[in-house]
Amino acid sequence: MKTIAQNKKAFHDYEILDRLEAGIALAGSEVKSIRAGRISLKDSFVEVHGGEAFLLRCHISPYEQAGIFNHEPERKRKLLLHGREIHRLDQKVKERGFSIVPLQVYFSDKGKIKVEIALVRGKREYEKKQKLKERDIRREMDRDVQRFRERKK
Repeated sequence: MKTIAQNKKAFHDYEILDRLEAGIALAGSEVKSIRAGRISLKDSFVEVHGGEAFLLRCHISPYEQAGIFNHEPERKRKLLLHGREIHRLDQKVKERGFSIVPLQVYFSDKGKIKVEIALVRGKREYEKKQKLKERDIRREMDRDVQRFRERKK
């Protein structure tokens, strides 16, 4: 599994409750552009309409060699999921106010481009600050342990 792009902001802004792997319907020029690493998941999300899931606001840069056959950079892209998975996600989003966001885009073992999506709940501001504080404390402790080990040698 080779990761192409990650949505780092999603890990900071949301609490991840459930993860799913989905295929994505792409045009030829989009595949070439993704293989070149020209994709951004920043501010993208998933919506369900009419029993189908769509990836919105995902920016895939135009492929230079495609000429007039190029794609729109932020078009609506269909996600390939089973009907029961789509129905379950749609029910949770409607009932409890959750959201669906993409976490990463990667190549599967067979060379197919896959999207890892997640059912998420937004973090409160104090939760984000607490997480940053814990990370800083952990980092400081690791530094102290490293200094202690160096002195002991």
